[in-house]
Amino acid sequence: MELGNISKPTYGPGPEAPGSSTPGLVTMAHGFLRLVQPNPLPIELINFRQPQSEFSQEDIQELLLYELGFLICAAIGVLLIILVPLVGCCFCCCRC
Repeated sequence: MELGNISKPTYGPGPEAPGSSTPGLVTMAHGFLRLVQPNPLPIELINFRQPQSEFSQEDIQELLLYELGFLICAAIGVLLIILVPLVGCCFCCCRC
């Protein structure tokens, strides 16, 4: 194992993502995640040492705004879980 020049190290490229047999699906999944959650998590708002009663209304609104994309996706999912069986039942029962 060769250490090279320790006082002036040379760095190679960083680690690469593992190859995938379905690059189209991986690209589509990452595009969806960037669409739903484009902003980084506001770390400064999350402090587990402070009691919950000390969260201000603005902090809660900013965290809800951060999670808005996921909340909309969850609402659409719940709506589809309820509507798809209901519409299917109507088509099966009311074939007039």
